[in-house]
Amino acid sequence: MKNILKTIKEFLELELISIGNYKIMVHTIVFIVGIFVVTKILLWLIKQALYRQKTTINLDSGNTYAIFQIIKYIIWVIAFGFILETIGIKVTVLIAGSAALLVGIGLGLQQTFNDIISGIILLSERSIKIDDILEIDGDILKIQEIGLRTSKGLNRDEISIIIPNLLITTNKVINWSHQSKQTRFKINIGVAYGSDVDLVEKVLKESAWEHPEVSDKNLINIRFLDFGDSSLQFQVIFFSENIFRIERVKSDIRKVINRKFKEHNITIPFPQMDLHFKTNFSENTQQPKNNS
Repeated sequence: MKNILKTIKEFLELELISIGNYKIMVHTIVFIVGIFVVTKILLWLIKQALYRQKTTINLDSGNTYAIFQIIKYIIWVIAFGFILETIGIKVTVLIAGSAALLVGIGLGLQQTFNDIISGIILLSERSIKIDDILEIDGDILKIQEIGLRTSKGLNRDEISIIIPNLLITTNKVINWSHQSKQTRFKINIGVAYGSDVDLVEKVLKESAWEHPEVSDKNLINIRFLDFGDSSLQFQVIFFSENIFRIERVKSDIRKVINRKFKEHNITIPFPQMDLHFKTNFSENTQQPKNNS
């Protein structure tokens, strides 16, 4: 037994790298691996505990994710500090000695640092959470991940978009799912002059009524907007919980409207323009000479 312990001790004290007074032993590598493994296990336990207790402490998945991300970054920073201390690098001395270098790096990576600060703000404020539907620069995105520097969203074309966090915190962003699961949407349509207005309103309301993803049938509203250049302009207003796929819902409702308009002989006009031509004739008639 003593021989085994002695062999293990000699193995752990085996020198791997030696540069001047700086040496890395086997036990250093083992300790670093141990820190990494312990950190991963600790984070896994914290994640399991958070997601298991989120129902009892009234947290949704977005809030739970944000809290876990903040905890994860803090624990990894602490673990990285221990690793540096293990290999013989004093963190306090390193920070003090590289202050000028850090200033230069900070100026060069100012945008990156701004994104990181914005990521911390997003995770701590939790104003934007996972599965929220955002409108950024006219593009509709479903947030899939909020990272420390960037966030990832999925647009309606099933394309993943990487968004710098600074763009979210400094620009005007519409959060469609921030206040309520139900959101109001509109469909504009024009009918020919001379159409029965009451019949048009009835058909439009029935068309929206038929769609199963229209949330509250009693809140469907039809507005007679205006007398357009070529049509009477109406607006269908309805509520739906399917915010991200609402364009498909609108398309389905438009199909029903088109079908019902044909059944009731209601015409959707196309823009027309009447052109009036005015021609000026200048008659320069020359009377024939009478030689008689």
